[in-house]
Amino acid sequence: MATKIRLQRFGKKGKPFYHVVVADARAPRDGKFIERLGSYNPNTNPATIELNFDKAVNWVLNGAEPTDTARAILSYKGVLYKKHLEGGIRKGALTQEQADAKFATWLETKAGKISGKTEGLATSKAEARKAALAAEAKKNEDRAAAIAAKNAPVAEEVVEEEVATEEAPAVEAEAATEAPAEETQAEDKAE
Repeated sequence: MATKIRLQRFGKKGKPFYHVVVADARAPRDGKFIERLGSYNPNTNPATIELNFDKAVNWVLNGAEPTDTARAILSYKGVLYKKHLEGGIRKGALTQEQADAKFATWLETKAGKISGKTEGLATSKAEARKAALAAEAKKNEDRAAAIAAKNAPVAEEVVEEEVATEEAPAVEAEAATEAPAEETQAEDKAE
């Protein structure tokens, strides 16, 4: 019986969630399976992968063929590297201690990469939020300035009207003083 390690789809439309299973190659995608090895959620960033490492290594060593996506998941978690090291131990190229040391250093570097990615995502999210707040504050200031500018001419018109009414009596007073002078000029001409 040919066995495959593959994904079994769950979740709603547009939000997939997968179980990593070992199934007969002839069984349908979401049908009967032999054993469930873990789960894969691509909706999170980075993707969430839960995998029973020992069972997965055992199935790969016993000849279960992973599909392309399952192969990528197993490689990401180190199952295929562990298989590679086990092959080296069987051939006599490595000892068990050397293989364990190599795998431990690989795990540390992988964990560093993952933590670096999550920190990078967190900082970029914080920077994007800070930029959005700054843009919003600038937009609010511009809006307040526009409102102030809109309301300012109304206040200036009221002040201009008051100034105009204060200037009007002065103009009338000048006109009154000029009027007698004109009358005297007119009288002088009449004589």
